[in-house]
Amino acid sequence: MKRLSALMLLPLALGIASVAALAGAGPPGHSHETFSAGEPGNPKQPARVVLITMREGDGKMMFIPDRVEVRRGEQIRFVIQNNGFLPHEFILASTEENLKHAEVMKKNPDMEHDDPNGKTVEPKKKAEVIWKFTKSGTFEYGCLIPGHREAGMIGTVVVK
Repeated sequence: MKRLSALMLLPLALGIASVAALAGAGPPGHSHETFSAGEPGNPKQPARVVLITMREGDGKMMFIPDRVEVRRGEQIRFVIQNNGFLPHEFILASTEENLKHAEVMKKNPDMEHDDPNGKTVEPKKKAEVIWKFTKSGTFEYGCLIPGHREAGMIGTVVVK
């Protein structure tokens, strides 16, 4: 009887394990188990506020400012304001990661982000990313919506 009960529970256990594995999986190339530019910040701790404005005009798309300097270990609260007429994204990562992710976005152009290191922001709306820069180096924030990066929507974060 114990053997029969165990065999009956096996499919249930496998199903639960499969659902648990899939729960953490996003679209291909969209996993964020580790982050190149540091780690998600703690909203209960102090942070320097940096306003990033997104907009388009004259055939260009841009972030203002397009360069931010931070100290290693510093926590930043990015307040991201979309003053444009199109949806835009703020995705914080290494250039290499953003280029890979941009390729995934070309195959899934309707993908929206609400991740620790990135947000999709609708026109005339704002969002926040709280980030702790634990690694030195140069990173970027970019809009990975197809065509936006190519139109100039890239910013740089220098971590000293």
